[in-house]
Amino acid sequence: MSATTRVPTVALTRPAPAPGRPALVLGPSLGTSAAALWGPCLPLLIEAFDVLAWDLPGHGRSPSAAADFTMAQLADGVLDAVDAALEAGGEPVALHYAGDSIGGAVGLHLLLDHPGRLVAASLLCTGARIGEPRSWLDRAGMVERSGVGSVVDGSRQRWFGPGFPDRHPDRADALIASLRAADPADYARACRALASFDVRDRLPGIGAPVLAVAGSHDQPTPVASLREIADGVVNGRLEVLDGVAHLAPAEAPDAVAALLRDHHGQRTRPPSNGR
Repeated sequence: MSATTRVPTVALTRPAPAPGRPALVLGPSLGTSAAALWGPCLPLLIEAFDVLAWDLPGHGRSPSAAADFTMAQLADGVLDAVDAALEAGGEPVALHYAGDSIGGAVGLHLLLDHPGRLVAASLLCTGARIGEPRSWLDRAGMVERSGVGSVVDGSRQRWFGPGFPDRHPDRADALIASLRAADPADYARACRALASFDVRDRLPGIGAPVLAVAGSHDQPTPVASLREIADGVVNGRLEVLDGVAHLAPAEAPDAVAALLRDHHGQRTRPPSNGR
């Protein structure tokens, strides 16, 4: 990396270190922490993988970024943190990856910019471009002026499928709390990174197996967004989760964990209840 390259530092959570198992890296959605988003999935994942979950700068356990960053630089920061945690001083460790929303965008950059490092990827509720640049820049400005509280109501509407907050108020409350705790400057930096993110024309360069998981009620990244990824890469497939919106790992943890274990070669029994 050049001296001028701004690679943000991210913190990892490794709930049950298991060096003998395949390493699975989990990426968050904007405004969430790894614990709030992926916590409901973890019991079914840590029995099969060595799980490493990362937080966005200024979210969860990660420190604030020193400056703006691009999505490619964020992906580099994630890979640096994972390699340090796995003590990859010799041969790079082969990784499995799963990310939701901005975490999925980071996964696409890992696939594109570090070919050969990912054995397979699961990209959830995301896109090769997410939303419109102007809307991200407007949101960044609003959060910098008024704080993350200004986006709580909109996030609550976009994040959850019908009836989810009533069925699982603990999960919904934990996710909203992680949003309220996010650093406004870093939330805005992530918005600006998303404004410049667009790898649609690079999808044919991805050869690793990709599972694209869509929520049937997802507004920010609808089914068509995930279909574009599945159809655009060399080896992709699409799964749609009924009744799920934008935060699939928290909304349907059993179904998501089963899909991940199947796609990443650690099969488990099918869930009796996807929610």
